[in-house]
Amino acid sequence: MKIVIAMDSFKGSLTSSEAGQAAAAGFLRADPAADISVYPVADGGEGTAEALVSGLHGQYRSVTVSDPIGRPIQAKYGILPDRTAVIELAATSGLPLLTIPERDPMRTTTRGFGEMIRDAVRQGCRSFLLGIGGSATNDGGTGLLRALGFRFLDRDGKPVPEGAAGLSEIAVIDRSGVMPELSECSFHTASDVANPLCGETGCSRIFAPQKGAGAETVEIMETAMRHYADVVRTFVPGADPDAKGAGAAGGVGFALQSFLHAECEPGIGLVIRMTGLAKAIRNADLIVTGEGCLDAQTAMGKAPAGIAAAAKQYGKPVIAFSGIVKDGASACNTCGIDAFFPILRSICTAEQAMEPAYAAAALTDTAEQAGRLIGLYAGR
Repeated sequence: MKIVIAMDSFKGSLTSSEAGQAAAAGFLRADPAADISVYPVADGGEGTAEALVSGLHGQYRSVTVSDPIGRPIQAKYGILPDRTAVIELAATSGLPLLTIPERDPMRTTTRGFGEMIRDAVRQGCRSFLLGIGGSATNDGGTGLLRALGFRFLDRDGKPVPEGAAGLSEIAVIDRSGVMPELSECSFHTASDVANPLCGETGCSRIFAPQKGAGAETVEIMETAMRHYADVVRTFVPGADPDAKGAGAAGGVGFALQSFLHAECEPGIGLVIRMTGLAKAIRNADLIVTGEGCLDAQTAMGKAPAGIAAAAKQYGKPVIAFSGIVKDGASACNTCGIDAFFPILRSICTAEQAMEPAYAAAALTDTAEQAGRLIGLYAGR
């Protein structure tokens, strides 16, 4: 049997590759003759660089950049053989980089993300694939733009504060210091959300609470973001805060679309297209996918749903594994996942379930039993 395994990460526990290898070990226990290929995948968040760099034989570059609250950190990005830079926002401005008390989207910034883009430009990269999932920010992308030479000034010509706190004070956007090389660059963004910048489904009201904002702060940020959008439209005719994905990463999508003319597409679609995964799926007998938690949101464009959709184009059966299953997971059965299996096999604490060795062993054991059942019906 030819099996393609393309699993998203089990966040906080297993990377995409680690999850895929753990599942592969289980299927090989059930059928040592199985022909198994493991593809790292991601939907624009953590793991996107890994999926593309490993799938396309690129290399990594490590740089010192700012974390979401301005501290220096070491982070890496990928450079593909054609000099395309693959950069994850989560590596510099991601929520896991902060402790819970540090999470405050009024002051967190995407400056580090821009610093990484700036470094890649200086390394000669002119094509960019940007994964913008998993942010700790709601700064409208102003931090990343500052790192590229944009200045955001108040009515007195003074720089406004970083983070969402400064958005309401912006009166002038000064582009005189912008890196001239940006005019030679093309940008493609990978994201798993299609939210607009503002409104009931905008970045402030939908995502800021997950990043540490209380109800009152959310409304302050919503008002500030609307002001920011109005100012941007004054300086960038055609800027569209209602565009699909403008609200991704706390408004980073809007900044990239407006100032860098970025094209946006679902992250998993980009990974499938660029790594040749579609061809592997077409030639397989079984497709295996999954992520840390399967729920209703999985069916709304996350990596397992994207993998399942690609598989169903060729009529391939799809199964999925997850750490846990939440209410609404049955929606996964309507988006192409034929059956899904949570891997926890006994009562345990959340901390134990997240321990990488424990999660990997549980995934391997569960995959083995699924493989035995598949083998039984395949007539082995």
